[in-house]
Amino acid sequence: MPRASRRRRTGRWRRALLAAFVTGAVVIPLSAAAQPVIPAPVPAVLPPLTAGTLDEVYAANRANAAEASRMAGADGDDRRAAADRGMADPDRDFLAFDGRGSGQATGVFGDLAHADRVAVLVPGSDTTLDTYDRFRATALNLHSQLTRDAPNSRTAVVSWLGYDTPRTVSSTVLTPTRADQAAPHLREFVRQLHTITGREAHLTLVCHSYGTVVCGRAAPGLAVSGITLIGSPGTGVDSAAGLHTPARVWAARGADDWVGGVPHVSADLFGTTVGFGTDPVSPAFGAQVFAAGDVGHSDYFAPGTASLANLARIVLGETSEVTHA
Repeated sequence: MPRASRRRRTGRWRRALLAAFVTGAVVIPLSAAAQPVIPAPVPAVLPPLTAGTLDEVYAANRANAAEASRMAGADGDDRRAAADRGMADPDRDFLAFDGRGSGQATGVFGDLAHADRVAVLVPGSDTTLDTYDRFRATALNLHSQLTRDAPNSRTAVVSWLGYDTPRTVSSTVLTPTRADQAAPHLREFVRQLHTITGREAHLTLVCHSYGTVVCGRAAPGLAVSGITLIGSPGTGVDSAAGLHTPARVWAARGADDWVGGVPHVSADLFGTTVGFGTDPVSPAFGAQVFAAGDVGHSDYFAPGTASLANLARIVLGETSEVTHA
């Protein structure tokens, strides 16, 4: 493509980004201002996270979720009350729970204390306590796949909602601000996980949508074996090498994922970076691209899909079995 044509096309994408950013900056704050404040207790005081304190941590977070449900119900928020009540179920395990605001929670699936391979799921936009069951379903599907593929392995899945995710229709989803805020928390959480599992455990970040931006920001020097980017709008860097990680970097996008139509560019507008740069599934990025099949943006963990099968192989370290796009 001639250089002049490339410049014109880049200019059109930047103008489209600018229009979306301005629209979000004007419309979304007005609608967000009408959102009610949901009452909830402060998070439970927890002991240091170790393999030996997990039962105590789980019990404390369930009790906190039960109190959050009671407070939300008393305030008339039946939806949040139901979500919190589900999290207080005796069969649910949480390393962290905070019912305030949009909420944060970190669920555990499997025997984390004895796991030697752990997948940490990092979600994208619109993931809150109100929508947590969708996020939980992805973790359950991955854990079930791991158990089927390697029934004698010691695996666990962690669903990390440890940051305030942006809304899909908002100005914040176009910028790295929320990711910059989240990255230190993800880095600290990975450190804490290693105090539970030991340094020899293999941790794999499985990052979806805006969560890939979070993982990109947290990646430098992070003690994980793999970083998997699915349905990514970009990571904020131009290449896998720019993540400055010793981990193996994987990427995939389903044929029906609308993110494929998002311009993978980055522009400075009014002192703010908008967009996230190079497409992680492009050859220029340099990730290991694996097959995801025809899945849409929210379907990477659906049972029977190529994407779920390959994600399980990556977590299990069976990288020679991964099918490539």
